[in-house]
Amino acid sequence: MEINLSARDIRAFLAVAQTLSFSQAAQEMHLSQSALSTLISRLEEAIGTRLFDRTTRAVALTAAGEVLAAQAEQLLSDIERAVVAVQDVAAVRRGRVAIAAMPSLAARIIPRLFRNFSARHPDIRLSVVDTLSEPAFELVREGRVDFALTAANPAYTDLDYLPLTTDSFVLLAAPGHPLARGRGKVRFADTLSFPHISMSRHTSVRQYVEAAALQHGFGFHPAYEVDHLATIGAMVIQELGVAALPALAADVIGNPGIVRRPLTEPVIRRSIGLVLRREGSLSPAAEAMLAMLRQQLRKPAA
Repeated sequence: MEINLSARDIRAFLAVAQTLSFSQAAQEMHLSQSALSTLISRLEEAIGTRLFDRTTRAVALTAAGEVLAAQAEQLLSDIERAVVAVQDVAAVRRGRVAIAAMPSLAARIIPRLFRNFSARHPDIRLSVVDTLSEPAFELVREGRVDFALTAANPAYTDLDYLPLTTDSFVLLAAPGHPLARGRGKVRFADTLSFPHISMSRHTSVRQYVEAAALQHGFGFHPAYEVDHLATIGAMVIQELGVAALPALAADVIGNPGIVRRPLTEPVIRRSIGLVLRREGSLSPAAEAMLAMLRQQLRKPAA
């Protein structure tokens, strides 16, 4: 049995139940007495029983009316709380935003983004999953995060990728290394005669380096493969090899003793962008986060 009850129906019933007067309740509801009587009659018809005993002298709740009156205030309160909750979400006063990001982006971009967002929307819960590019796409696909900030991956044709910026690769070398003697650009081909320390094969960094090498007829065979940027930095400073990394990843290492030179011939650029589900819309909080992220990427870091 389906019964359609509006908040207005419940308020009208409660007005009569509390005043036991159709005329007084009609004034409170800003209705004519006949309109209120019609509304109560429709309510009784929908429920299937009388809610009030009415005589020319008095109005009284029936047993069914007393049961409804005991529940109606809580029901009305629940409706009002639900409406306020929806309004809070729409006004970015309530909710959560979950983001996936590659470790270099999680370290360089997300902290400032979260700080600024929390200052403006303190009641929104935020979370970040720092992970590699492929798992970031999977998290979006599974709906476990609202969006991902990561490198492009053409394998995920069912998801939308919106490029935001590019990240050029640089060479990292220890101060005593032959490639550290200059400060200008260094040809990528000229670095391949030296041992390289590289991210492992399943990372987007490695894939970009290998693709650039193959495109220009080079082979890329690193001496060491590791999974963490800190390890690369430590091995470079010990002169175990050089490393070709995106500038944002090199920023995370942050060792002032490491020499950093732009790479050229070829210039290797990694696209950084947003990964979104093709179907469904983002929450207002996630939309606000995206707008702030776009604005942040257009400005230099503070």
